[in-house]
Amino acid sequence: MTEYGRGRGPEPWHPEDPLYGDQGWTGHQTQQGQVPYAGAPQQEYQQDPQYQQQYPQQPQYQEYQQYPEYQQQYAQQQYAQPQQGYAPQQAQQPQHPQQAQHPQQPQQYAQPQGQPQQPVYDSQGWDTGQGQYTAAVQTDPYAGADYAQHPSAGYPGETPDLYGTAEAYPPPQPPGRRHLEPEPVEQEEEPESDLPVGGAGGRDGEDDGDGDEPSGRRGGRTPKGGKKKRSGTACLLAAVVILGVVGGGGYYGYSYIKARFAPAEDFAGEGAGEVVDVEIPKGAGLGQMGRILKEAGVVASAQAFVDAANANPKGKSIQPGVYPMNKKMSGAAAVALMIDPTKLNVITVTEGMRNSKVYEAIDKKLSKPEGTTREIALRDAKNLGLPAWAGNNPKLMDPLEGFLFPTRYDLSKDSTPESLLKQMVKNATDKYTELGIEAKAKELGLENPLQVVTVASLVNAEGKNHDDFRKMSEVVYNRMKKTNDVTNQKIEFDSTYNYAKNQSEINFNLKEAQAFNNPYNTHFIKGLPVGPIGNPGMDALTATLNPDHGGWMFFVSVDGNTTTFTKTYDEHLKLVAEFQERQKQKNGG
Repeated sequence: MTEYGRGRGPEPWHPEDPLYGDQGWTGHQTQQGQVPYAGAPQQEYQQDPQYQQQYPQQPQYQEYQQYPEYQQQYAQQQYAQPQQGYAPQQAQQPQHPQQAQHPQQPQQYAQPQGQPQQPVYDSQGWDTGQGQYTAAVQTDPYAGADYAQHPSAGYPGETPDLYGTAEAYPPPQPPGRRHLEPEPVEQEEEPESDLPVGGAGGRDGEDDGDGDEPSGRRGGRTPKGGKKKRSGTACLLAAVVILGVVGGGGYYGYSYIKARFAPAEDFAGEGAGEVVDVEIPKGAGLGQMGRILKEAGVVASAQAFVDAANANPKGKSIQPGVYPMNKKMSGAAAVALMIDPTKLNVITVTEGMRNSKVYEAIDKKLSKPEGTTREIALRDAKNLGLPAWAGNNPKLMDPLEGFLFPTRYDLSKDSTPESLLKQMVKNATDKYTELGIEAKAKELGLENPLQVVTVASLVNAEGKNHDDFRKMSEVVYNRMKKTNDVTNQKIEFDSTYNYAKNQSEINFNLKEAQAFNNPYNTHFIKGLPVGPIGNPGMDALTATLNPDHGGWMFFVSVDGNTTTFTKTYDEHLKLVAEFQERQKQKNGG
């Protein structure tokens, strides 16, 4: 529906109306019971020349016939200007704004009472062009009126006006203008380039064409019709980026293929020149080891070391620690050195090891003159972290004996004899505290915790395994008893005589041993030596705190491997005789 309003006169349909049924203006569909006049043929109307030329085949429209029943009711209104549209309307009705915009397109209506409505058009693009109507019919009372002010409620059967708002459809166009091409939208002009343009017309040497092409139809033109010149810097930058991407991809691709398939870079031989200390941390894998070696300059590549380690059956048994290694070694040479524990730049204190041997190892590893570490130990024993219950007896040959705890100690460039001794004493003290030897000493009938360490050192020197250690500690405790009249409370361990003599001999003169007066020689003194004769390990310590309680008094190792324990001296003498016979046969006697 249009904004011409609703009234008694007919109303044209708008083409975009959802109920629009006009097929080229040849007929109209009904709205709320409206039908065209019964069988009235439509007559052709004269079109304006511009519409005749553009739409020569427009359908013709029929003027309305007279209806006598309308003449009597509306006789006072007649058509005054048949060829020029509507006669002037009542003065009190203001002219509709849309009619002011289209003065050449007035409409004329006749509303038969009780009959359907149908529009009639005049010669100004809407009329039939057939001249005056033969009889006067009721003119449209709403011609020229402001339809936006007419309520629709006063007309029965009418639907509400849907076109009186700002969102209403625009008024219908005449048939000749219904399919006009849309106005071309002006394209926003592009800003002119700061760079100068070349060539005729600013086209940079390109053909301008026929020159009739509208502006904005061909991309890249400047507002003046010229084509923007591409920036040489931008092109150069793009080329550099492309070359960088291609070159970088090729480089990384080559590196990947080389690393994947080519043999790893490697040195040859055992290396030469500078020696460096390489520290391998705990838990390091082969790859991390290889990277550490490469950073130190030992191997040419980490992969060379990994390949060599995987090829060596013992390659995965490399221990953490500090290794003195030559620079520029082959991967295989590096692996061969590192699988040998003796090549580690470490000091390993073994279970039962004497302090004298530990001192020698420190001097050698730190390249110190022989005796340097021993001198420091004896001189600064009280400053190295000994517990309060240790090192107080002036008869001790070495106050640190028994306090250099057996384990491995990694060396570094900052290692000194003092730092190593302190670390060893601390480890021993921590273990003794953890075992609670102070309280255990009283339970075992010992005088002080130092005697617990001393028993453990004797057990560790004489036994070979944990079972031996438990039986051996039982022998010590039984021989120390005041009721022992077999050995007269003498322990009689050969290891104590050897310690006093700073030797490790199995075959020695027993009579000489029994006559050698030394606070460590248990063949001469009763009870325990004055202090430990070595550094006991954990097995010996736990066995000392938990003896076998089998009543053992004697032992002897007949074959040098198996220790046999006995409770009586007679049994022991038989074993001793067997041992001596073996020794004669071994020596060829």
